[in-house]
Amino acid sequence: MRGVLGRFREVDATVAAINALKRQPSTGVTVYSPAPDHSIADAIDAPVSVVRRYALIGGLCGMTFGYWIPIYISKWWPLVVGGKPVPSWIPYTIISFELMVLIGALSTVAGLFINARLPDLRLTVGYDARFSDGEYGVWVECLPEQAKAVTETLRRSGAVEVRNEP
Repeated sequence: MRGVLGRFREVDATVAAINALKRQPSTGVTVYSPAPDHSIADAIDAPVSVVRRYALIGGLCGMTFGYWIPIYISKWWPLVVGGKPVPSWIPYTIISFELMVLIGALSTVAGLFINARLPDLRLTVGYDARFSDGEYGVWVECLPEQAKAVTETLRRSGAVEVRNEP
Protein backbone atom coordinates (compact mmCIF):
# COMPACT_ATOMS: atom_id res chain seq x y z
CA MET A 1 0.00 0.00 0.00
CA ARG A 2 1.63 3.25 -1.13
CA GLY A 3 0.62 6.69 -0.05
CA VAL A 4 1.39 10.02 1.53
CA LEU A 5 1.26 10.85 5.24
CA GLY A 6 0.71 14.38 6.49
CA ARG A 7 1.13 15.46 10.11
CA PHE A 8 -0.84 18.40 11.49
CA ARG A 9 -0.85 20.26 14.81
CA GLU A 10 -4.26 21.92 14.52
CA VAL A 11 -7.63 20.37 13.84
CA ASP A 12 -8.63 23.21 11.50
CA ALA A 13 -5.67 22.49 9.20
CA THR A 14 -6.57 18.81 9.26
CA VAL A 15 -10.17 19.54 8.26
CA ALA A 16 -8.95 21.89 5.51
CA ALA A 17 -6.67 19.14 4.17
CA ILE A 18 -9.49 16.58 4.18
CA ASN A 19 -11.80 18.97 2.33
CA ALA A 20 -9.07 19.75 -0.23
CA LEU A 21 -8.34 16.04 -0.72
CA LYS A 22 -12.01 15.35 -1.48
CA ARG A 23 -11.63 17.37 -4.68
CA GLN A 24 -8.72 15.20 -5.86
CA PRO A 25 -8.84 11.67 -7.22
CA SER A 26 -7.34 9.42 -4.56
CA THR A 27 -8.00 5.92 -3.35
CA GLY A 28 -8.67 6.48 0.31
CA VAL A 29 -8.13 8.85 3.20
CA THR A 30 -7.50 7.70 6.77
CA VAL A 31 -7.44 10.25 9.59
CA TYR A 32 -5.63 9.70 12.89
CA SER A 33 -6.83 11.87 15.76
CA PRO A 34 -5.85 11.97 19.45
CA ALA A 35 -9.52 12.36 20.43
CA PRO A 36 -12.86 12.19 18.63
CA ASP A 37 -13.72 15.46 16.92
CA HIS A 38 -17.04 16.31 15.27
CA SER A 39 -15.47 18.59 12.69
CA ILE A 40 -13.27 15.74 11.45
CA ALA A 41 -16.23 13.35 11.41
CA ASP A 42 -18.22 15.87 9.38
CA ALA A 43 -15.29 16.40 6.98
CA ILE A 44 -14.86 12.71 6.22
CA ASP A 45 -18.63 12.20 5.96
CA ALA A 46 -18.64 9.44 8.56
CA PRO A 47 -21.75 7.26 8.28
CA VAL A 48 -24.14 6.84 11.19
CA SER A 49 -23.05 3.96 13.38
CA VAL A 50 -25.09 0.76 13.24
CA VAL A 51 -24.10 -0.17 16.80
CA ARG A 52 -27.31 1.40 18.08
CA ARG A 53 -29.26 -1.27 16.19
CA TYR A 54 -27.40 -3.92 18.17
CA ALA A 55 -28.43 -2.12 21.37
CA LEU A 56 -32.07 -1.89 20.31
CA ILE A 57 -32.35 -5.51 19.19
CA GLY A 58 -30.49 -6.77 22.27
CA GLY A 59 -32.69 -4.69 24.57
CA LEU A 60 -35.90 -5.92 22.96
CA CYS A 61 -34.71 -9.54 23.08
CA GLY A 62 -33.74 -9.11 26.75
CA MET A 63 -37.10 -7.59 27.58
CA THR A 64 -38.97 -10.36 25.78
CA PHE A 65 -36.85 -13.01 27.45
CA GLY A 66 -37.38 -11.28 30.82
CA TYR A 67 -41.15 -11.63 30.51
CA TRP A 68 -41.11 -15.07 28.90
CA ILE A 69 -39.01 -16.88 31.54
CA PRO A 70 -41.15 -16.02 34.61
CA ILE A 71 -44.40 -16.59 32.73
CA TYR A 72 -43.15 -19.97 31.49
CA ILE A 73 -42.02 -20.96 34.99
CA SER A 74 -45.28 -19.82 36.58
CA LYS A 75 -47.22 -22.00 34.14
CA TRP A 76 -45.22 -25.06 35.26
CA TRP A 77 -45.21 -24.28 38.97
CA PRO A 78 -48.26 -22.13 39.67
CA LEU A 79 -48.39 -20.25 42.94
CA VAL A 80 -51.93 -18.93 43.39
CA VAL A 81 -51.97 -16.03 45.83
CA GLY A 82 -55.23 -14.33 46.73
CA GLY A 83 -56.97 -15.29 43.50
CA LYS A 84 -54.61 -13.19 41.36
CA PRO A 85 -53.71 -14.41 37.89
CA VAL A 86 -50.68 -16.70 37.91
CA PRO A 87 -48.74 -15.01 35.10
CA SER A 88 -48.94 -11.48 36.49
CA TRP A 89 -46.90 -9.06 34.37
CA ILE A 90 -46.40 -6.34 37.01
CA PRO A 91 -43.80 -8.13 39.17
CA TYR A 92 -42.14 -9.57 36.08
CA THR A 93 -41.40 -6.07 34.79
CA ILE A 94 -38.42 -5.79 37.15
CA ILE A 95 -36.89 -8.99 35.76
CA SER A 96 -37.65 -7.84 32.23
CA PHE A 97 -36.01 -4.45 32.79
CA GLU A 98 -32.85 -5.99 34.26
CA LEU A 99 -32.49 -8.46 31.40
CA MET A 100 -33.17 -5.69 28.89
CA VAL A 101 -30.28 -3.66 30.30
CA LEU A 102 -27.96 -6.66 30.57
CA ILE A 103 -28.54 -8.15 27.12
CA GLY A 104 -28.74 -4.71 25.51
CA ALA A 105 -25.34 -3.75 26.98
CA LEU A 106 -23.73 -7.04 26.00
CA SER A 107 -25.06 -6.83 22.45
CA THR A 108 -23.85 -3.22 22.20
CA VAL A 109 -20.33 -4.27 23.15
CA ALA A 110 -20.51 -7.18 20.71
CA GLY A 111 -21.73 -4.82 17.96
CA LEU A 112 -18.87 -2.44 18.72
CA PHE A 113 -16.29 -5.22 18.37
CA ILE A 114 -17.92 -6.55 15.20
CA ASN A 115 -18.19 -3.18 13.45
CA ALA A 116 -14.77 -1.95 14.57
CA ARG A 117 -13.29 -5.27 13.45
CA LEU A 118 -11.49 -5.66 16.75
CA PRO A 119 -9.02 -7.08 17.44
CA ASP A 120 -7.21 -5.86 14.35
CA LEU A 121 -3.94 -7.75 14.16
CA ARG A 122 -2.77 -6.20 10.91
CA LEU A 123 -0.02 -3.59 10.82
CA THR A 124 -1.50 -0.10 10.54
CA VAL A 125 0.13 1.77 7.68
CA GLY A 126 0.80 5.44 8.25
CA TYR A 127 0.33 5.50 12.01
CA ASP A 128 2.78 7.52 14.08
CA ALA A 129 2.91 7.57 17.90
CA ARG A 130 2.67 11.38 17.84
CA PHE A 131 -0.93 11.06 16.70
CA SER A 132 -1.83 9.86 20.19
CA ASP A 133 -0.02 12.78 21.85
CA GLY A 134 -2.08 15.62 20.43
CA GLU A 135 -1.25 15.80 16.74
CA TYR A 136 -3.35 14.79 13.76
CA GLY A 137 -2.44 12.60 10.83
CA VAL A 138 -3.89 12.23 7.37
CA TRP A 139 -2.91 9.13 5.42
CA VAL A 140 -3.80 9.25 1.73
CA GLU A 141 -3.56 6.03 -0.22
CA CYS A 142 -2.70 7.00 -3.78
CA LEU A 143 -0.84 5.94 -6.88
CA PRO A 144 2.79 7.08 -7.28
CA GLU A 145 1.86 9.54 -10.05
CA GLN A 146 -0.70 11.19 -7.74
CA ALA A 147 1.70 11.49 -4.79
CA LYS A 148 3.13 14.87 -5.83
CA ALA A 149 -0.30 16.51 -6.09
CA VAL A 150 -1.37 15.03 -2.75
CA THR A 151 1.88 16.24 -1.12
CA GLU A 152 1.29 19.77 -2.40
CA THR A 153 -2.30 19.73 -1.16
CA LEU A 154 -1.22 18.63 2.32
CA ARG A 155 1.52 21.30 2.46
CA ARG A 156 -0.87 24.05 1.31
CA SER A 157 -3.34 22.98 4.01
CA GLY A 158 -0.77 23.49 6.76
CA ALA A 159 0.93 20.15 7.30
CA VAL A 160 3.96 20.28 9.58
CA GLU A 161 5.48 17.21 7.95
CA VAL A 162 4.64 15.35 4.74
CA ARG A 163 6.33 12.12 3.75
CA ASN A 164 5.82 9.39 1.19
CA GLU A 165 5.30 5.94 2.61
CA PRO A 166 6.31 2.88 0.59
